[in-house]
Amino acid sequence: MLRIFAAASAVVFLASSAGAQSAQAGSHNPALKNGAPHTIGAPAKGANSFTENQARGRFAKGGYTHISKIMKADGLWQGTAMRGSKRVTVLLDYKGNITTR
Repeated sequence: MLRIFAAASAVVFLASSAGAQSAQAGSHNPALKNGAPHTIGAPAKGANSFTENQARGRFAKGGYTHISKIMKADGLWQGTAMRGSKRVTVLLDYKGNITTR
């Protein structure tokens, strides 16, 4: 009887720890952040600490060229740039995410 109880406890323990690991694998807050700029649907609101040169670098790293004079307004760096043959308005939020309009 004691062996059955111990075996059942081990199965429950292993199943619960495996579930916890799979839940952490897709974490939205990873231990190592990917530094590449991401294009998202809407910019995050918050205080932006990027300098103008850093913002230009993020836009360039995101594949944008011919970046116009950019300015910071409401915590977002914004300006116009070319993406391929199309001119778009680009915005950079405090997280480093790029949004286009």
